[in-house]
Amino acid sequence: PKDAVVLRWKLVQDVPVSFRLNLALDGNAPVPESAPEEKPAKGDKKKKGAKATAAPAPKATASTAFPSEYTYVLQLDKSGERQLRVTPGGRALEDATISDRGFIIDGLQGPARNLATLVLELPRDPVRPGETWSLGTELTTPDALGSLFRRAPGGERHNRVKLVSVTPGDNGEQVATIEYDIVEQFGGTLSAARPPSAGAAKKGPRQPGLEGGAIEVPDQLADAPAAPAAQPEGTELGATVKVTGKGEFLVNAGQWRSWQGTLSTSLTGPAQPAVSLPAGTYQARLTPLSAPQAAQAQETPAAPAPTATPPAP
Repeated sequence: PKDAVVLRWKLVQDVPVSFRLNLALDGNAPVPESAPEEKPAKGDKKKKGAKATAAPAPKATASTAFPSEYTYVLQLDKSGERQLRVTPGGRALEDATISDRGFIIDGLQGPARNLATLVLELPRDPVRPGETWSLGTELTTPDALGSLFRRAPGGERHNRVKLVSVTPGDNGEQVATIEYDIVEQFGGTLSAARPPSAGAAKKGPRQPGLEGGAIEVPDQLADAPAAPAAQPEGTELGATVKVTGKGEFLVNAGQWRSWQGTLSTSLTGPAQPAVSLPAGTYQARLTPLSAPQAAQAQETPAAPAPTATPPAP
């Protein structure tokens, strides 16, 4: 199509392309998790004359279990496959295989896969300014809460990435500006585990029978229906994950010039197992660690061969 561009990672064999993704917690953001407030006991009354003091607003704290940076290295091996090496800060290296548009074919799970998809996956088809596509992210997984979770109807889910413009760059380069707007939201109730069912029916007293034997007299009340047990109330759970961002992709070089965004996860109740990003609001920034591919692939003129010089007299 006219004015359409094809966005691809243009890797050259033995010339790796590397980036670092930094995630900085926004300390000014509201607390991401809220649990049902406990009601005070009936006998717990304030003393006369005591003044109510407002509790200080809690501040967001970084999740110690989530790395604050990721290093990505993309490389074309001798067999023509595109390899991705991901090194989370303070953790072991993870390997994956990707396509020429950055789609993860094999490897990576959970948060590592979602983050890599956000910063690597490009559209499958040629796109023109104003057109949109979606990413293969899975930011929420309500099924991880188990069979006792009942999802409420409704919720929100949209996954939209847009090519805003394509502008000329230096040395004939084209710069594609891309915007990200992704939201996944769900809510529901997590029921408490039911208590074990009552044991077998009560047996009546044993009475003497024929030839000295004993027979059991059934309890007439055993067959009566049991009183309905009180059903425990469920816990309200929910999560909202939002991703907004903007990047500049070098069309000819086939890699990012810049990428930055905001990752926000808010929880209601203990819903963390159902989300693939840490709770809180993080500012994300992708920084290239290698020179643009096109510049690396350019042939440099060979240096002139040294000429022999006669020894000094």
